[in-house]
Amino acid sequence: MAIKKNTEIKIEVSLDENNIPEHMNWTAEDGGISSQETKAMLLSFWDSEAQETLKMDLWVKDMPVDQMQLFFHQTLVSLSDTFYEATKDEKMTATMKDFCDYFAEKLELKND
Repeated sequence: MAIKKNTEIKIEVSLDENNIPEHMNWTAEDGGISSQETKAMLLSFWDSEAQETLKMDLWVKDMPVDQMQLFFHQTLVSLSDTFYEATKDEKMTATMKDFCDYFAEKLELKND
């Protein structure tokens, strides 16, 4: 199948003198995102030849811990959904969702 279109996602990271991220912005013009500020990102790539995940996890030094906890919880929930869409494995997805609930409970993230 021939490639019909290429697109680009751009991540800009401003570092301090110790190479610690101070500011981050991302752009995905096809998605209508232009220089959107972010405080954290988790990016994973699959290397099929080496059969391993390559990843880049960055957050700015002023990212509050409570926001990092929410970010991780929401990411885990999203990964559960993505896992189901990719595998249709209902049993493991339910187990992952149970862990997400446990995670939120232990960090007191959910308001009852």
